[in-house]
Amino acid sequence: MSEFLTYFNIGLRHVLDINAYDHVLFLIALVTPYAFKDWKRVLILVSLFTLGHTLSLLLSVYGIVIIKASLIEFLIPITILTTALFHLFTAGKSGKNESITFIAMVTLFFGIIHGLGFSNYFKAILPGNASDKLVPLLEFALGIEAAQIIVVFVVLIISYIVQTFFRFSKRDWTLVMSAFVVGVVLPMIAESEIWNR
Repeated sequence: MSEFLTYFNIGLRHVLDINAYDHVLFLIALVTPYAFKDWKRVLILVSLFTLGHTLSLLLSVYGIVIIKASLIEFLIPITILTTALFHLFTAGKSGKNESITFIAMVTLFFGIIHGLGFSNYFKAILPGNASDKLVPLLEFALGIEAAQIIVVFVVLIISYIVQTFFRFSKRDWTLVMSAFVVGVVLPMIAESEIWNR
């Protein structure tokens, strides 16, 4: 049980670490246009993201997929920027007839990218002599998922408060938060090590 809690807590803290806020930024960009009444859509998107990053985590940890860390560290803020820009330019458009297919496929792909980023961290904390990688990996992934649920819930609560008590429209809230995410992520892209090659 203590080993479960160890890897679970590492996964939880990895997402909620104030110094490693890229994952939180992505979740903010992803969930900002939604409200509690959209819980089915939010659940689908977060589940697809989970599926993508768990799959890539498995493939990377077992050495089936190997990608340079610097490329992944560059692609993660690109996924955040793309998601924020998508919602920035689609804010206020009717979502009733909108197909979830595009954003769902993009979210799945972004989950794969983020999972590769997690895999570098996970491989660094896994003891070199560990024969069983699957169980710690799943415990780590569960911690990540718990952290994601916390972040999504907090974003939805803040969204509710701002729209209900401060009378922000859904469109204005989406515009402000998407613009905020773009403003935070652009320096991350500009400072990427990939430009030094």
